[in-house]
Amino acid sequence: MNKLEQSRRETLKMLGMGSSAGLLGLFGGTSRAEAREQPKPGYADGMPTVKIKSVKAIATAPQGSNLIVVKVETTEPGLYGLGCATFTQRAVAVVTAINSYLPDLVVGKDVDNIEDIWQSVYVSSYWRNGPVLNNALSGLDQALWDIKGKRAKMPVYQLLGGKARFAIPCYTHASGKTPEEVAESAQSIIDRGFKYVRIQQGGYGGVGSINQQPDFKAAKFGGETDNYMNERQYLRAVPKMFDVVRKRCGEDVELLHDIHERVQPMDAINMIKQVEQYQPFFIEDPFSPENMKWFAQLRQTTTVPIAMGELFNNINEFKEPMVNQWFDYIRIHVSQIGGITPAMKVARLGEWFNVRTAWHGPGDVSPVGHAAHAHIDLAVWNFGIQEAVSFSDKMKEVFSGCPTMNKGYMSVNEVPGLGVDINEKEAAKYPIGTKSNWQVRKMDGTIIRP
Repeated sequence: MNKLEQSRRETLKMLGMGSSAGLLGLFGGTSRAEAREQPKPGYADGMPTVKIKSVKAIATAPQGSNLIVVKVETTEPGLYGLGCATFTQRAVAVVTAINSYLPDLVVGKDVDNIEDIWQSVYVSSYWRNGPVLNNALSGLDQALWDIKGKRAKMPVYQLLGGKARFAIPCYTHASGKTPEEVAESAQSIIDRGFKYVRIQQGGYGGVGSINQQPDFKAAKFGGETDNYMNERQYLRAVPKMFDVVRKRCGEDVELLHDIHERVQPMDAINMIKQVEQYQPFFIEDPFSPENMKWFAQLRQTTTVPIAMGELFNNINEFKEPMVNQWFDYIRIHVSQIGGITPAMKVARLGEWFNVRTAWHGPGDVSPVGHAAHAHIDLAVWNFGIQEAVSFSDKMKEVFSGCPTMNKGYMSVNEVPGLGVDINEKEAAKYPIGTKSNWQVRKMDGTIIRP
């Protein structure tokens, strides 16, 4: 055997040994190199199972509005989550739903199984949830996301995909009794760094109603505290207000307005056509939920962007309008629709149809709820705008870690979870009530639907 043939055979032998080692590895054996003990990465251990130990409602009203927070305690000592369940008009009913029904449904369940818990609670009453049960579910869902963030040692927005923007652009509210007062208010907001301003003359449809005595009051019809709205004066005043504010504040500021579903659909369409020349960022809630089919006609009439949905009670109500692109901004009340889990589903659907988010963020949402808005806002690509919020000193004494505002941008507390905690002793100093006043009437006393 010559040297060349010997070398060839030794090479083939070595290749065969390598293949055998590979096969041994494939079928469970180990090569000499692999036989040495390999360190296991920490993430491979996973996290231990943690279960829900208790669920309760915390009710408080430090700024006057009734606020309800769900607290979920776990079997891991010191680990709990908070979620917003505020339905300020029926707060006591939500407290009952949380304390009387949620424990039997969720205590003992794995805190990590948010989707399963959400689905099981959603159908637990057989009939799909109305506003009371939806708020209870929203608080539970947000609390579970808060816990998941704390377990992962990440802010919730990281669990939703990480930041898509450095902070959250917001709009806030300018108002006044006259167009000139609204313009002055808007300019002061712009001077604080805001680039988006919602303009409302006399509140929600209050134009021309402040100094008028409606006929239904003289007839002693309706409740003593019922409000009055002069629809015709409102419809005439809004275009004038846009004109004055635009001339006073310039073209760079984005102007918004909320109709609040308080005029007839055709009147809303005609008014929106009149303000189109002032290029609104959006007009909010032109129609009530009972008048959804009017959106098709509105779309054919004007190019003004539309925001809608804060009164929707079920995520399925968003499907047809979004698929048909009837409006441009998803006006979801996250603490009403069922929490972060369904809000993310609607937001993701909106990306396919170029519909953007504009979560409803009024003063009667707790800081926990505002934090939930902000974490989603940071993560979703099709974010549109967020309603700004300010917290009183009393509110900050009850809730620590509130979202903050700076030059028109909202930021979250950069800690694991949603970032907001509650002082239950301070919260107890501000008991909730049962009074709410949402009745608005025409001259003859007919109820106007928001």
